[in-house]
Amino acid sequence: MNNTLYIKQLAAELGFDHCGIARAEQLDDDARRLERWLNKGMHGNMQYMENHFDKRIDPRKLVEGAQSVITLLFNYFPSERQRPDAPQVSKYAYGQDYHEVIRARLKTMLLRMQEHIGPVQGRGFVDSAPVLERSWARRSGLGWIGKNGNLIHKQAGSFFFIATLITDIPLEYDSPVGDYCGTCTRCLDACPTGALVSPGVVDGSRCISYFTIELKEQLIPDKMQGQFDGWMFGCDTCQDVCPWNRFSKAHSEAAFTPVPAILNFSTQDWEDMTEEAFREIFRHSPLKRSKYAGIRRNLQFLNTKP
Repeated sequence: MNNTLYIKQLAAELGFDHCGIARAEQLDDDARRLERWLNKGMHGNMQYMENHFDKRIDPRKLVEGAQSVITLLFNYFPSERQRPDAPQVSKYAYGQDYHEVIRARLKTMLLRMQEHIGPVQGRGFVDSAPVLERSWARRSGLGWIGKNGNLIHKQAGSFFFIATLITDIPLEYDSPVGDYCGTCTRCLDACPTGALVSPGVVDGSRCISYFTIELKEQLIPDKMQGQFDGWMFGCDTCQDVCPWNRFSKAHSEAAFTPVPAILNFSTQDWEDMTEEAFREIFRHSPLKRSKYAGIRRNLQFLNTKP
């Protein structure tokens, strides 16, 4: 119990907004859901989703002797917004690349645990390894999986990054909470491309985020023209319409301060931007994942009439 309390206090001290802990074990139900999803081809060209299936469903294959999965939520909801007439960027990408920011906190957290508790072995992950983060967050009592496929926290909404720290020490475990989506279908109704095919099931191959970020070095299919609602990088529609996000509060993380260009660029500014300027302005931004060529492709697609 003392170690569990220390870890949760440490998480808050390091800037994480919420912390939950679950027993490390195989995720049998999630394994079946993931297998069905893959078999239906809903991962599109994201072949990496097929890799390391055994590790995705069992954290003990990622950390030898794993006993506990610590899940951490980090708020990224911004206090400022883009100009509405410009190509839209998902809010998670307004500031610095979250991988860099959160990975450093996870390393610090593990070091502090080793200093305080003893020879703790563990590994931290943030959206860069075969870990079912949302499943662990749900099992840790941090929320439920909404009809849009996102984790929803009852007091804080869904604009969070999810990180996990898998360790080999036993801790006190949290219990899952209920599902509070009820009969609401706002996200299902609002999805511009119909990617939310049923409650909690996202056809990744139809998602705007897939086309604008994950689809590498290919043209976006013509059949999708006119369906992107101005989204150039990612999409927040299903979160923006979710009633639970009325509880979202602006983050206080300096690293996630919006890049000025994201808030201020007009459509013309984006179109006039050179590759050199792109590399300089977005050198620490998630936008670099699409590269300059990807952003140019997305802009061209938005400007093509169906």
